[in-house]
Parts: sequence; structure tokens; C-alpha cells
Amino acid sequence: MIELKDITKVYKRGEEELSILKSISLTVKDGDFVAIIGPSGSGKSTLMNTIGLLDVPTSGSYKLDGVATEQMSDNALAELRNQKIGFIFQQFNLLPRLSAMENVELPMIYAGIGKKERRERAQEMLTMLGMGQRGHHKPNELSGGQQQRVAIARALAISPSLILADEPTGALDSRTGEEVLELILQLNQQGNTIVLITHDHHIANNAKRVIALRDGVIIDDYRNDAQSGMQQEVSV
Repeated sequence: MIELKDITKVYKRGEEELSILKSISLTVKDGDFVAIIGPSGSGKSTLMNTIGLLDVPTSGSYKLDGVATEQMSDNALAELRNQKIGFIFQQFNLLPRLSAMENVELPMIYAGIGKKERRERAQEMLTMLGMGQRGHHKPNELSGGQQQRVAIARALAISPSLILADEPTGALDSRTGEEVLELILQLNQQGNTIVLITHDHHIANNAKRVIALRDGVIIDDYRNDAQSGMQQEVSV
């Protein structure tokens, strides 16, 4: 699913170069659930943006679903991103003037799916997430947990190969956060590949695999058995 090899990301500020990612190499298999954890400034958001084809690495190679991305144009990257990746964000990123239904339909519009099919698909996703009766509501008429459910429905709308979740419980109270985490676990159990960014060790401990970053370097990578507390190192 994901193959990163010697990925670096360097930003220039005048004559100064700031190295954010330093020779990151990792592989994520189909159906896995990976949490990327680290303090602020560790590079985890930059790594997420790289995996999500939102940012281009300075050097190194990246294959998504077997497709090499490093030589792709911006348009080709956008097309691949729309085909393969569903995003779940901390702040939901719902368009305030659109209804829940219309927000879920958006990625399908970009994918060229016809109106009838995308409306049926959006209703199916909202119903699956317990929001079937809320499709006509605007985001400001929904609770934080309901908005995140709409965001998850939107992420699933195009049946993506990969779901990227950036601090998906960060804007929620603890109870609602647990409900959203349970939804993400269910999606993984249904076969969805998930990569989740978090600073919360409790959230990370629910993933099958945990990758810890510090100063742009992977400092730990292990398989996690949350029930037994066992950890198994992963070769990357």
C-alpha cells in the first residue's frame, strides 16, 4: 500500500535550510492500522502530508498502491489522491454553506460520479455512520461528534484504498473521541487501511502498529497488542 524510501523534506528560509524529514523509510501493508506519534515539531504532519500527496518530498521515493509518485505532475498527484485517499481532519474541514449530504458528495463530484449515484452513495455512508436523518443539516447545526461522523462519511465516499486521519479526536471531548475512535477501529476491521496522526498515546495504543517520530527521524516502530501489552519491533 505505502512504500517510502529515504524520504527527506527540506524547507528553505532565506539562506537557511530546515530539515523536517530525514531519510524516512517505511512500508505499510493493505489492511493495517498505523499510528504515527510524536511531539510538536517531530515531522509527523509533514510525513502525513507526504503520504497524502499534499506535499512533495525533497528527495526519496514514494509508491502508493504500487504507483511511483515522485515524477508525477501536480494534476496527476491530485487525481491519484482523489482516487486512493480519504482524509479525516481534526477540525472536520466541512464547508459551512453545504449540508452534510452535500459535504459527503464533494469528493465524488471531483471523481466525476453522476448526481444520482453520488446522492445514493452519500446517503448510504451517512446512514452507516448513524447520520442518515441529518443529511440536510448544515455543519453548525451538528455537534462536534456528528460533524466528525460526516467527515468520516466524506472520507469513505469514494471507497479509498487508504484513510488518513490527522488528530481525528483532537477537537472532541473524551467521550465523543472514544466513539470516533471506535468507528475508526470498525473501519479497519472491515478492511480499510488507516494511518492516523496523534500525540495521544491512548489513541496510538489502539492501533496495530505505532511509529514514533522525533526530529524528523523514526525512533521507534513496533506492533502493538493493546490487550496483552506486548510489543513487537518492526523492520522498516
